[in-house]
Amino acid sequence: MIIVPAYAAIFAALFIFLSARTIRARRSAKVAIGTGGDKRLERASRVHANFAEYVPFGLLLIAFTEIRGMPSVIIHLLCLALLSGRLMHAWGVSSDVENFRFRIAGMMFTLNTIGAAALFILASYFI
Repeated sequence: MIIVPAYAAIFAALFIFLSARTIRARRSAKVAIGTGGDKRLERASRVHANFAEYVPFGLLLIAFTEIRGMPSVIIHLLCLALLSGRLMHAWGVSSDVENFRFRIAGMMFTLNTIGAAALFILASYFI
Protein backbone atom coordinates (compact mmCIF):
# COMPACT_ATOMS: atom_id res chain seq x y z
CA MET A 1 0.00 0.00 0.00
CA ILE A 2 1.27 3.48 -0.86
CA ILE A 3 1.41 5.55 2.33
CA VAL A 4 2.50 9.12 1.57
CA PRO A 5 -0.74 10.26 -0.16
CA ALA A 6 -2.74 9.61 3.02
CA TYR A 7 -0.38 11.84 4.98
CA ALA A 8 -0.43 14.41 2.18
CA ALA A 9 -4.20 14.64 2.66
CA ILE A 10 -3.69 15.30 6.38
CA PHE A 11 -1.13 18.01 5.57
CA ALA A 12 -3.60 19.50 3.05
CA ALA A 13 -6.25 19.78 5.77
CA LEU A 14 -3.76 21.49 8.07
CA PHE A 15 -2.72 23.84 5.24
CA ILE A 16 -6.36 24.81 4.67
CA PHE A 17 -6.77 25.47 8.40
CA LEU A 18 -3.64 27.67 8.48
CA SER A 19 -4.80 29.49 5.32
CA ALA A 20 -8.22 30.22 6.82
CA ARG A 21 -6.61 31.45 10.03
CA THR A 22 -4.36 33.81 8.07
CA ILE A 23 -7.32 35.08 6.03
CA ARG A 24 -9.30 35.76 9.24
CA ALA A 25 -6.33 37.64 10.69
CA ARG A 26 -6.03 39.70 7.48
CA ARG A 27 -9.71 40.61 7.57
CA SER A 28 -9.54 41.49 11.25
CA ALA A 29 -6.47 43.71 10.70
CA LYS A 30 -7.85 45.07 7.40
CA VAL A 31 -4.53 44.32 5.70
CA ALA A 32 -4.40 42.86 2.18
CA ILE A 33 -0.63 42.77 1.58
CA GLY A 34 2.07 42.35 4.21
CA THR A 35 1.19 42.45 7.88
CA GLY A 36 0.64 46.15 8.52
CA GLY A 37 2.47 45.77 11.83
CA ASP A 38 -0.29 43.55 13.23
CA LYS A 39 1.42 40.98 15.47
CA ARG A 40 -1.36 38.38 15.25
CA LEU A 41 -1.37 38.59 11.46
CA GLU A 42 2.41 38.44 11.37
CA ARG A 43 2.46 35.23 13.42
CA ALA A 44 -0.37 33.60 11.44
CA SER A 45 1.27 34.60 8.17
CA ARG A 46 4.68 33.22 9.15
CA VAL A 47 3.26 29.93 10.43
CA HIS A 48 1.37 29.51 7.15
CA ALA A 49 4.36 30.50 5.00
CA ASN A 50 6.79 28.32 6.95
CA PHE A 51 4.44 25.37 6.51
CA ALA A 52 4.27 26.07 2.77
CA GLU A 53 8.07 26.30 2.60
CA TYR A 54 8.90 23.01 4.32
CA VAL A 55 6.03 20.55 3.90
CA PRO A 56 6.08 20.10 0.10
CA PHE A 57 9.83 19.41 0.06
CA GLY A 58 9.57 17.11 3.07
CA LEU A 59 6.71 15.12 1.55
CA LEU A 60 8.51 14.90 -1.78
CA LEU A 61 11.60 13.43 -0.12
CA ILE A 62 9.50 11.01 1.91
CA ALA A 63 7.65 9.97 -1.28
CA PHE A 64 11.01 9.32 -2.95
CA THR A 65 12.00 7.27 0.09
CA GLU A 66 8.84 5.24 -0.37
CA ILE A 67 9.52 4.82 -4.09
CA ARG A 68 13.03 3.58 -3.28
CA GLY A 69 11.43 0.74 -1.32
CA MET A 70 12.03 1.71 2.29
CA PRO A 71 9.95 -0.30 4.78
CA SER A 72 6.51 1.12 5.55
CA VAL A 73 7.41 1.62 9.22
CA ILE A 74 10.13 4.08 8.16
CA ILE A 75 7.69 5.93 5.90
CA HIS A 76 5.16 6.21 8.74
CA LEU A 77 7.85 7.41 11.16
CA LEU A 78 9.10 10.05 8.71
CA CYS A 79 5.57 11.29 8.00
CA LEU A 80 4.67 11.39 11.69
CA ALA A 81 7.90 13.20 12.53
CA LEU A 82 7.23 15.81 9.84
CA LEU A 83 3.65 16.23 11.03
CA SER A 84 4.75 16.50 14.67
CA GLY A 85 7.38 19.05 13.72
CA ARG A 86 4.94 21.21 11.82
CA LEU A 87 2.36 21.08 14.62
CA MET A 88 4.94 21.97 17.27
CA HIS A 89 6.30 24.83 15.17
CA ALA A 90 2.80 26.19 14.51
CA TRP A 91 1.93 26.02 18.21
CA GLY A 92 5.17 27.66 19.30
CA VAL A 93 5.04 30.55 16.83
CA SER A 94 1.27 31.13 17.13
CA SER A 95 1.28 31.83 20.85
CA ASP A 96 1.02 35.49 21.88
CA VAL A 97 4.13 34.93 23.96
CA GLU A 98 6.21 32.81 21.62
CA ASN A 99 7.08 29.40 23.00
CA PHE A 100 10.62 28.89 21.75
CA ARG A 101 10.79 25.29 23.00
CA PHE A 102 7.99 24.25 20.64
CA ARG A 103 9.32 26.39 17.81
CA ILE A 104 12.82 24.96 18.10
CA ALA A 105 11.61 21.38 18.60
CA GLY A 106 9.31 21.77 15.61
CA MET A 107 12.13 22.92 13.37
CA MET A 108 14.42 20.17 14.67
CA PHE A 109 11.80 17.52 13.86
CA THR A 110 11.24 19.06 10.43
CA LEU A 111 14.89 19.42 9.47
CA ASN A 112 15.86 16.03 10.90
CA THR A 113 13.03 14.42 8.93
CA ILE A 114 14.18 16.07 5.70
CA GLY A 115 17.78 15.07 6.41
CA ALA A 116 16.86 11.49 7.30
CA ALA A 117 14.74 11.09 4.17
CA ALA A 118 17.61 12.41 2.04
CA LEU A 119 20.04 9.99 3.69
CA PHE A 120 17.65 7.06 3.25
CA ILE A 121 17.34 7.90 -0.44
CA LEU A 122 21.10 8.10 -0.93
CA ALA A 123 21.68 4.93 1.10
CA SER A 124 19.14 3.06 -1.02
CA TYR A 125 21.50 3.33 -3.97
CA PHE A 126 24.30 1.58 -2.09
CA ILE A 127 22.45 -1.03 -0.04
